[in-house]
Amino acid sequence: MKSIDFSGFEKKIQVTFKEKALLTQAFTHRSYLNENPEKATHHNERLEFLGDAVLELIVTEFLFGKYPHKTEGELTSYRAALVNTNALAEVSGELGVNTYLLLSRGESKDVGKARQYILANTFEAIVGALYLDQGYATVRDFIARSVFPHLDKVLKERLWQDAKSRFQEKAQEITSITPRYEVLTESGPDHNKIFVVGVFLNNELIAEGRGSSKQIAEQYAAKNALEKKGWT
Repeated sequence: MKSIDFSGFEKKIQVTFKEKALLTQAFTHRSYLNENPEKATHHNERLEFLGDAVLELIVTEFLFGKYPHKTEGELTSYRAALVNTNALAEVSGELGVNTYLLLSRGESKDVGKARQYILANTFEAIVGALYLDQGYATVRDFIARSVFPHLDKVLKERLWQDAKSRFQEKAQEITSITPRYEVLTESGPDHNKIFVVGVFLNNELIAEGRGSSKQIAEQYAAKNALEKKGWT
């Protein structure tokens, strides 16, 4: 196994692991073992599974106590915004997780959306490893330091509400018009299509969005429309 000094990371998260092998496992992506089959260790997917559940419970407990008058639906939306891929990848970035990842050579070169997923999943694996190594109270304190501060941003930027919902709400409030989405172009083979979608208010094209599905392209179109209109 590649030897990594995690002392810098432990200092960053303010926790010293008793069982260093758990921390190594948390940072080990499946692709690394596929490329290095002689390494007698495990990848992080089981820890990710555990960490996902622990993280959800701790965030749920926090939101439940902080907002006693919010509905189930509102709390669910807040939680989703705090623990989605983008949010957890951002937290991982702040903690320097990228520096310690054990990846295949191919995965190491990918710094796009795939890396965001890896960073988010690794954060969940770290939570799982920390839970096994230190127990619930330590994990709760770690999540309070690393995840809870992002709630202000979630509320300020309304990240708990998806872009299409926000744009529709703003459009109806300001113009009394319901946005309409239309596919402008499709390109690429069936297994790898790219859609360009336009969002309209009446017949006026407000913005466009690109994505690998119509739904993703619509979200980007709405996001771009919010920025163009200054409704963010």
